[in-house]
Amino acid sequence: MAPKVLISDALSDAAVQIFKDRGIEVDFQPKLGKDKDALAAIIGNYDGLAIRSATKATEKLIQAATNLKVIGRAGIGVDNVDIPAASKKGIIVMNTPFGNSITTAEHAISLMMAVARQIPEANESTHAGKWEKSRFMGVELTAKTLGVIGAGNIGSIVIDRAKGLRMKVVAYDPFLSEDRAVELGVEKVELDELLGRADFITFHVPLTDQTRNILSREAIAKLKPGVRIVNCARGGLVDEQALAEAIKDGRVAGAAFDVFAEEPATNSPLFNLPNVVVTPHLGAATTEAQENVALQVAEQMSDYLLTGAVTNAINMPSITADESKIMGPWITLSGHLGNFIGQMTDEPIKAINILFDGEAAEMNLKALTASTIAGIMRRRNPDVNMVSAPVIAKDNGVQVSTTKQDKSGAFEGYIKVTVVTDTRERSVAGTVFSDGKPRFIQIKGINVDAEVGENMLYTTNKDIPGIIGKLGSILGDHGVNIANFTLGRSEAKGEAIALLYIDEPVPADAVKALETSGHFQQVKPLTFVAV
Repeated sequence: MAPKVLISDALSDAAVQIFKDRGIEVDFQPKLGKDKDALAAIIGNYDGLAIRSATKATEKLIQAATNLKVIGRAGIGVDNVDIPAASKKGIIVMNTPFGNSITTAEHAISLMMAVARQIPEANESTHAGKWEKSRFMGVELTAKTLGVIGAGNIGSIVIDRAKGLRMKVVAYDPFLSEDRAVELGVEKVELDELLGRADFITFHVPLTDQTRNILSREAIAKLKPGVRIVNCARGGLVDEQALAEAIKDGRVAGAAFDVFAEEPATNSPLFNLPNVVVTPHLGAATTEAQENVALQVAEQMSDYLLTGAVTNAINMPSITADESKIMGPWITLSGHLGNFIGQMTDEPIKAINILFDGEAAEMNLKALTASTIAGIMRRRNPDVNMVSAPVIAKDNGVQVSTTKQDKSGAFEGYIKVTVVTDTRERSVAGTVFSDGKPRFIQIKGINVDAEVGENMLYTTNKDIPGIIGKLGSILGDHGVNIANFTLGRSEAKGEAIALLYIDEPVPADAVKALETSGHFQQVKPLTFVAV
């Protein structure tokens, strides 16, 4: 059955057509997002939800979305999506962070020019029939220092445009490397130095606990006198009241804001102040940007629903279509390793340690880690997936660690998973052979070569003669057909294990017969399903 997508906000006809061309059933109801009750009543019928800003994907709506797999936000901001609720439900949340980058960067440059030359006030005065040429004395951008807070995608475009205007650019960004700063042609500085040197300051960071009120009252006190402030990023980055006071007393020469702490902004301390330019969140408001983000979200959602490729996800590692083809067997393997160890562990898990060796260490480790955790947690929560598993593990206080190492043995690469409880550690390792099939290669430190099937049986026993015959005989008596039989032992007459790939689930009476035979210390039927 073809996936079904609901578009509850206004997206372009071209975006709707992309879904149709990709074989996805699409229901285009652009006004539905404003009616939360009507939306909640039908959301359970859809695999995907494509939105802009009007639709509010609240926890209540997400709980009603019984079949939803992906929410696609046409635009960069996902403030209208309850991401923790979506993650716990296993729903991927995607945005389109690059579709409106140029448009937003250009708006920041436009506002910087407008506040530098007092264009809006001069325009209003001239329309009123006045000719106040001497009133509107501006400043040049050339040779001025621009302080860019956030040198990511949009910030780097602003930097490029500012250099074209012959501005000197300094940047504050904790994630900006020295090599990247050289590539951009900017001087990397700390925040306090930027505040004290910049003639203009522009923000290009998301709103987080770390960036909220980054231009606080205390930070404003450190500003270079006569500075002009531009914010096209997110409301809440600047203490608007403190900035308004600094403008009134002349310490700040002007400001240009497209975003506000409260939106829609019908009132702000910055309104009606001299040389303050304000616009109603127009950063992405160009025909090109709106078309770009709509087309991008349609392509991303289609790719995920049809191929499993994940692009620009907020709550899951991205996996390209090419990666999906290469990593598919390894994701299956990591899920199976997690399935095995999860079914073998009855105690609460304190920690999960994952070792990636050789070619496995060169892959998308976040995706492999998420698949492993999902496999481990599947026993207790059958609905868990790669999105929800890391969140649930964190909520339960499970510590997850990963290690990479170069090729260290006979296999081109392998994954080893160890779980830690209050009383023991348990580990299992596996690889992917050239046929693309996952294999278990080590259990409890004992080397094996076990093909993985949907239904399996694991046993442990003391390594003495006759045990294999007993195992086969008891299973045969109960009608269990063995497809593949793998044995391993720690040493002669030491601990031995068997892992059997069987056609059907092991009947309960067969398990009981094995347990009561006196030959086996542990008998464990296992089921392996895709994560």
